[in-house]
Amino acid sequence: QVQLVESGGGLVQPGGSLRLSCALSGGTFSLYAMAWFRHNPGKQREFVGDISRSGTGFTYVDAVKGRFTISRDNAKKTVDLQMNSLNPEDTAVYYCAAVISTPDWVSGRENQYTYWGQGTQVTVSS
Repeated sequence: QVQLVESGGGLVQPGGSLRLSCALSGGTFSLYAMAWFRHNPGKQREFVGDISRSGTGFTYVDAVKGRFTISRDNAKKTVDLQMNSLNPEDTAVYYCAAVISTPDWVSGRENQYTYWGQGTQVTVSS
């Protein structure tokens, strides 16, 4: 049974950085495309970014381009989200998601993803 566990959330001041990590267990990590989504109460869950199985395909939502970077380590079975220049609008619960895919497939559509983590809270506030 595939499980995803996020870590690294917390409270950070505007302009600061956080690095989230998502660990996959119960499956062959290198077969999965991975993505990050976020949910702020009162809003719909929002796509943040994704990375292909091969690690060479990426997409990001416009709001985070140039500030957030996704990376994966197939040996460690983890996908990370480096978040820089954080602002209060980035406050949300961040979720990672996974789906078995072809090597270069990426998608920002949440209904394409099979497995989801429990989420980690990120709060950007002074």
